[in-house]
Amino acid sequence: MKLIHLTTVDLSLRALLLDQLERYAKEGFEVVGVSAPGPYVPELEARGIRHVPVRSLTRSWTPLQDARAFRELRRIFRAERPTIVHTHNPKTGVLGRLAARSTGVPVVVNTVHGLYAAADIGPAKRLVVRGAERISARFSDHELFQSEEDHAWAVRTRLVPERRATWLGNGVDTARFDRAAVDPERVAALRASWGAEGRMVVGTVGRLVAEKGYRELFRAASVVRRTHPEALFVAVGPEDPSKADRLDPVLLERVRAGEDVVLAGEGDGEDMPAVYAAFDAFCLPSYREGVPRSAIEAMSTGLPVVATDIRGCREVVADGVTGLLIPDHDQGAIARAVSRLIHDADLREDMGRAGRARAVERFDEDLVIRRTLDVYERLLRAKGLRP
Repeated sequence: MKLIHLTTVDLSLRALLLDQLERYAKEGFEVVGVSAPGPYVPELEARGIRHVPVRSLTRSWTPLQDARAFRELRRIFRAERPTIVHTHNPKTGVLGRLAARSTGVPVVVNTVHGLYAAADIGPAKRLVVRGAERISARFSDHELFQSEEDHAWAVRTRLVPERRATWLGNGVDTARFDRAAVDPERVAALRASWGAEGRMVVGTVGRLVAEKGYRELFRAASVVRRTHPEALFVAVGPEDPSKADRLDPVLLERVRAGEDVVLAGEGDGEDMPAVYAAFDAFCLPSYREGVPRSAIEAMSTGLPVVATDIRGCREVVADGVTGLLIPDHDQGAIARAVSRLIHDADLREDMGRAGRARAVERFDEDLVIRRTLDVYERLLRAKGLRP
């Protein structure tokens, strides 16, 4: 049976879904990745995942271009004749569910990576987004929610009937992100490239956009280093000039010229376990998250995590056990939490050990794959496509 996974960009297929897609292929599905074309397609195809490009698909919401993408998706689904189309929101979750259902795809599944309607986005935008989510949810056979809070909210507000909603969670390959499996020479090389030999490294991973709390993090780094000059903050992630909340280039140049924060650029996917192992603590001061994969990867590596007390982050981090939860938009809270970890090596070690155990128990990718396959099997049987 042909299984299509649809995302907006090929990076999502590669960075978030590739291990899962390989597993579905091993389970007997013919797996196809569909997204806008991009630089990660060769790697997908080298790993055995055929890719079909949607050339008119963009990340931003633009009505005319989105109408073209919708028509292109319909053509692709007609040509490919998949048994299952699995979409990933927000944008392709809307366009893909409508296109799949309108072309007679037997099974349509959507993963909700983070409900925008449940976020603090302002009343006007919330009304539009909530309407789009409610309408598009009617065109799927099942909705998978990475966030428990999103799942509960969607059922409570009748966005989707409980019988068509399942909590999925989020996960990573915890064996790959085990510190014991990482090459110590590569870790030492990374720390040397950051100028971090003998220093306490507070790391973060994410696109350089305001939503990730970088402005507050940069200011907190300056505060922390006044009393702890041995501390070094390292940000691993690309600039994202296409986003409305991209960081001002002038700000980034000022940060690069200073001594508080190293902007290390986009990390290579294969190198990320070593990147986390080169940190001593992890900080994620985001304003909005689904269920943050970076925090899960950090915990899996045995790092204590400072994160904002928002949906998603508080599902990953057990406050006072695996890390510290702080208010969002609060540079002072970031500085105080990081300083507490710098002062207390035993606390860092205890939280890191507890975080690793929590990641293995609750956030291993195999759990996500198994839950997804169970939903596929139930739907295929219900439609008479499995004995």
